[in-house]
Amino acid sequence: MEHELIAAVDLGSNSFRLQVGRCVEDQIYPLDGLKEVVRLAAGLTPAKSLDAASRERGIAALRRFGERLRGFDPDSVRAVATNTLRVAKNAPEFLQEAEAALGFPIEVIAGREEARLIYVGVAHCLPDPHRQQLVVDIGGGSTEFIIGKSFQPVQLESLYMGCVSYSLRYFPDGEVDKRSFREAELAARRELQAIGYPYRETGWERAVGSSGSAKALLDVLEQNGWSQGGIRLEGLETFRNALIKAGSVFRLDLPGLKGDRLPVIPGGLAIMTAVFKEFALEHLAFSEGALRLGVLYDLLGRYHHHDLRDATVQAFARRYDTDAAHADRVAETALTLLSQIQPASLDGDHPDHRFLGWGARLHEIGVSVAHSGYHKHSAYILANADMPGFSKMDQGRLARIVLAHRGKLERLATLDAGSADWRLIGCLRLAAVLHRARDGRGTPPVELRADGRELTLLADAGWLEEHPLTAAALVDEEREWGLIGRPLRVLRGVLQAAA
Repeated sequence: MEHELIAAVDLGSNSFRLQVGRCVEDQIYPLDGLKEVVRLAAGLTPAKSLDAASRERGIAALRRFGERLRGFDPDSVRAVATNTLRVAKNAPEFLQEAEAALGFPIEVIAGREEARLIYVGVAHCLPDPHRQQLVVDIGGGSTEFIIGKSFQPVQLESLYMGCVSYSLRYFPDGEVDKRSFREAELAARRELQAIGYPYRETGWERAVGSSGSAKALLDVLEQNGWSQGGIRLEGLETFRNALIKAGSVFRLDLPGLKGDRLPVIPGGLAIMTAVFKEFALEHLAFSEGALRLGVLYDLLGRYHHHDLRDATVQAFARRYDTDAAHADRVAETALTLLSQIQPASLDGDHPDHRFLGWGARLHEIGVSVAHSGYHKHSAYILANADMPGFSKMDQGRLARIVLAHRGKLERLATLDAGSADWRLIGCLRLAAVLHRARDGRGTPPVELRADGRELTLLADAGWLEEHPLTAAALVDEEREWGLIGRPLRVLRGVLQAAA
């Protein structure tokens, strides 16, 4: 892909951002960027629901982004949502409106996946990424910590503390005094204690800050002569003293302190001060690279067929010691069946092809927990484990397909009748039945056809005669699909074995 435009949308807890870049071979050159201060986290009620005002601000911002992205190919845009939409109970309703406003799907990513993408963005902006570095990214609702070297993270963590949430909790209405600042700093240090020792043991050669809070603090410190060439603890403490003396952030008039940052700067300052003390930092440099740039490079990798999700699936298969040969046979048969009813899936980059292949290769990882009900264990692992490259929605889809590959289909009663996942589930279930004997047989002589919600499996009569257990299992499968009103018919005919 050369001279192609791609775009990343970051639905952060404080700001929504859009970054458009031009791809030239393996490099991305930023072309255009938009920022909207939405403060989504400020709209979280005590019951963890987004209020109407914050939802309206978010939708309005995304409508503007959608206008800028009009005409972009769907595969050229990736939108990710972070902490606030991870915790908001009404996130699904908001996301439905948000996707309609933006015009593209939005993925909610896990904290560690957010940390990984941040590191990718930062590493591509460092003059010497081959040194081992600590990256600190204070967001609106969470703070990410990464130790990495070159373009590979070594340790990833996301802590539930951010400039918006801490400002609201400890500095309501912008009021600041010694007691409230000390409480905020100590709360942050308590969070940091969980990762402080292992991070210090791993070590780093350089510390780097990224995103809005670090940039806002750097601007104030440098423009007031409190620090030069980066952030230092003495400068942070001088800023803290000035803030406490003013008594309110809204009575503070300092060069470099922007109006849109005023409500959230106390929380960011308290967290950054805690980071310096807990990690014994002397200096923190700043990088313009951040989550949205990491999303762009991750998207570029998928274009170049370097999709991290493939490596993650391979790593999980090894970690859980799956029967790789059997999984490959199930995957081959399942993908063959899918191509018969959905020819577009012959393209290896088609999303349905990818998810069915991943599901087939990981459908037995739960055996490492217990053979009884292993599909439930497999689904639980896939839904809840840290899976680099996968969004929470990706993991949810993968878990759903794997959960349904055996057992009762009634558990999928809430799955939309028109969902593409029904076909993937049908193909994986049939492939698992056809290879249940684990005898090394190749793709059996069968053909799958689809007519609306009905599936018809045409199987070679002679082959079924030779495999009576499989024939009996297919009868059970017909019955199971009939119970949920999605008919599966198994017909006998004359076919040649595919392998």
